[in-house]
Amino acid sequence: MADLFHRPRHAEMAGHPDLAEMRERYARIEARRGVSAIDGLVLLAGLYAAISPWVVHFSTSSPELRANNLIIGLALVAIGLGLALAPERMYRMSGIISVIGVWMVISPWVVTVGHTATRGLIWNNVLIGAVCCMLGLAAIGMVRQSTRSPGTGG
Repeated sequence: MADLFHRPRHAEMAGHPDLAEMRERYARIEARRGVSAIDGLVLLAGLYAAISPWVVHFSTSSPELRANNLIIGLALVAIGLGLALAPERMYRMSGIISVIGVWMVISPWVVTVGHTATRGLIWNNVLIGAVCCMLGLAAIGMVRQSTRSPGTGG
C-alpha cells in the first residue's frame, strides 16, 4: 500500500505550535554551557577550602584558621550547589564569590592575629582566594553578558 500521507519532516516542524518555545529553551540550554563549568569549579574550590586544613596539615597548629576555612569552604559549596540548581536566582549574587576570595587571601593575617601564619598556610589560602576571585569575576561577566539587551549596542 502506498504512503498517501507522506509529508516532509521539515513541513511538520514548521507548523508545530510549540516551535518558538522549543527554540527559546534550546537557546537557554546553549547559553548555560559555560556557566555549568563555573558551578562545578566553585563547588570544588569550596570542597578543597573545607578540607585544606587537613591536607596542608595546619588543623592542629591553627585552630582558628581551621574553623575559618571549614566555614568558608562549606559556604562556597552551598553557593556552588545553588548556582547549579537555581542559576536564575543565584547568578545575581555571584559577586559574593569574589568577596569570599578576598577574605580567603587576607584571612591568614586577620584570623591568626596572636601568632604568625606559616608559609604553607598563607600560600594555601592565597591560592584558594585567587581562584575564588577569578571564578566570581567570570560569573559576574556572564551575568552582565546575559542581561545585555541586543538593541542597546553594548
